[in-house]
Amino acid sequence: MKRYDVIVVGGGPVGSHVAGKLAAWGHKVVVLEQKADIGEPVCCTGIISRECVNYLTLDESVILRCLNSGRLISPAGKEIRLWRPETQACVIDRPAFNLLMAKRAQDRGAEYLMGSRVTDVQVMADRVIAAAGRQGKSLDIEARVAVVATGFGSSLAGRLGLGKVGDFAAGAQAEVDANVDEVEVYFGREAAPGFFAWLVPTRPGKALVGLLSRHSPGLYLRRLVALLVAQGKVVSTPSEIKYRGVSLKPPPRTYGDRLVVVGDAAGQVKPTTGGGIYYGVLCADIAADSLHRALENDDLSARSLASYERAWQKRLGWELKMGYWARRFYERLSDAQVNRLFDIIMRQGIDVALLKAEELSFDWHGRVILRLIRRRVLSAGMEMVTAPLRLGRRNLTKVE
Repeated sequence: MKRYDVIVVGGGPVGSHVAGKLAAWGHKVVVLEQKADIGEPVCCTGIISRECVNYLTLDESVILRCLNSGRLISPAGKEIRLWRPETQACVIDRPAFNLLMAKRAQDRGAEYLMGSRVTDVQVMADRVIAAAGRQGKSLDIEARVAVVATGFGSSLAGRLGLGKVGDFAAGAQAEVDANVDEVEVYFGREAAPGFFAWLVPTRPGKALVGLLSRHSPGLYLRRLVALLVAQGKVVSTPSEIKYRGVSLKPPPRTYGDRLVVVGDAAGQVKPTTGGGIYYGVLCADIAADSLHRALENDDLSARSLASYERAWQKRLGWELKMGYWARRFYERLSDAQVNRLFDIIMRQGIDVALLKAEELSFDWHGRVILRLIRRRVLSAGMEMVTAPLRLGRRNLTKVE
């Protein structure tokens, strides 16, 4: 049996980032990816910040469009337009991005076994063994440590005793022919109850339309597309809708003996927007650093790998908690309250003030949320809803 230092389960951008960094340090790394082709289309809008683009030193080959403006549209149709002269975010070609991240890891020495569906990981005193099916055959891969980077929906981390993500939503998205030149975000229970919907221009004449919801995302998406067709923003209905789950809250633990979990599987996702690429990559770096030290010291116990969770919680913990609080608060608002919130922001000039504020960031929302709380924007002029103090998990009904 061929033995490695590290098994990475999942060849998405987060798994590839971990694999590439560890391989560059001389560790023997294998990535087990269940898809036959990493470049397959995925259900992801692919909007990342300029900060993330710079962090990953991405070139123009994977960037479809740069964005510096967007419209927030209330249930009543009122608009807040956010604009800055400099680029705030980029829409990337997700299949091309996935391929680029995998190629970087391979160039640094990571081995990829495509079409390998991991069914189990056994943790032993001195090693881990991943059981996988590949090309109709059973495959056992042995290593010193395993990284779970499976994305949302895998039961692997739970079966390994680390628990499930604390909360989640369902997303639906489709590519459409469209006549829009900037991002539009729609709020309200007709568009996406408790969450939001989007129309994001990508290539000339093309856009991605999608939404998040607790239930029936496909139904709400078809309704939204019909409305946008009637408004002339979308030219025709999509032929295919893609679905995916989105983590909103981390599981109880993201490490164990000879194990770490990263990315969506670890709930390292912005609860406000569902975006997980940048947070996942940041945590992938933290995971790689912790694993490198543990491998060098030959101490892969849970006590040693706890440093990973402490470090990523220090980096993101407050942001995730603030974002989740805001997410649950927003879910409790009626359309009338959301409309009132838009009125307050526009009347007090808060939208203009935020545009000038240094804390307005595509990735870091905690300070903006705190500023709105301090200015009593969330309660002024509207019936206050009970703030979510105990944040329990809700059931997600079956995705269409």
